[in-house]
Amino acid sequence: MTRKTVAVTGPKTVRKAPAPAGAVRVPAPGEGKRGEQGYLGYLLRQAHAAVRLTMERTLADLGVTSPQFAVLTMLNAYPGLSGADVARLTFLTPQTVGVIVRNLERDGAIVMTPHPVHGRILQWTLTPRGATLLNACRQRVLELEKRLARNLDSKAETTIRRWLAGIAKDLQGD
Repeated sequence: MTRKTVAVTGPKTVRKAPAPAGAVRVPAPGEGKRGEQGYLGYLLRQAHAAVRLTMERTLADLGVTSPQFAVLTMLNAYPGLSGADVARLTFLTPQTVGVIVRNLERDGAIVMTPHPVHGRILQWTLTPRGATLLNACRQRVLELEKRLARNLDSKAETTIRRWLAGIAKDLQGD
C-alpha cells in the first residue's frame, strides 16, 4: 500500500500544564464510568477504539489501515462482492469503500470485474498479491486477537462471541 511513514528524529519531552485548582481528573480506561460501572455501549466503543488503534499500529509498516484490512478480509471471505456489499459488511460508507478499493486496485491487491448479469455492478476479488498481503496482516491481527482472549477460557470466549454477534443481530433493525 502507499501509506507514508513519518521519520522520527528523536524523543520529545511533553510537559503537562498544571491542572487548574478544582479540575476534575479524567479517569483512565478501566476506572469509574470507563470501567465496570460504565454503560455497556460506551464500554464497547472504548474497547473498539483501543483495538482499532492497536491494529492500526500493528499494520502500519505493511502500509495497511484497519479499514483496508477489513475490506481485504471480506473480499477473501466473500469473493465477488460489490462495493455496496463491502460497505455494509465493513461498516464503512460507500464513499470510503470507493477510495479503499481504488487504492487496493491501484496497488494490485484486488481486481474488478463486471457482474455477469448486471453489467453495471462491479465485483471485487483478491489478487494473489492481495492474498499475500492479507496473510501478512492476518498473522499480526491473530496475535492481537490472542492478546484480547488471553484471560478467557474457551467457554468464556464462545460466550462473548455469541453475545457480541447476538447484539448485532438483535439491534440490526433498530
